[in-house]
Amino acid sequence: MAQKIPNPPPGFDELTFDETLDYIQSLWDRIAADPETVPVPDWHIEIIEERLSGNQSGTGRPWDEVRDQIRARLRERKPTR
Repeated sequence: MAQKIPNPPPGFDELTFDETLDYIQSLWDRIAADPETVPVPDWHIEIIEERLSGNQSGTGRPWDEVRDQIRARLRERKPTR
C-alpha cells in the first residue's frame, strides 16, 4: 500500500501561482496518461446516454445550421462603443 502523502504536500503552499498551476497540470497529465484507470461515475454515463438519445431522436441540428445562425445573430448586433 502506498504511503499517505500530506495534503497539500510539503512545500506546496510556498509555490507561486504559476508553479501551482504547473504542479496541478503535471498531476493531471499523470492521471490522464492512462485513461482506462480513471473511473467514470454512473451519472456521467447516464447523462451521455440521455444526450445521445436526444440527438438520435432528431432534436439535434447540423453544425452548419447552428454556425450560420450564430453568425447571423452576430451580424445583427450593433457595436457597443
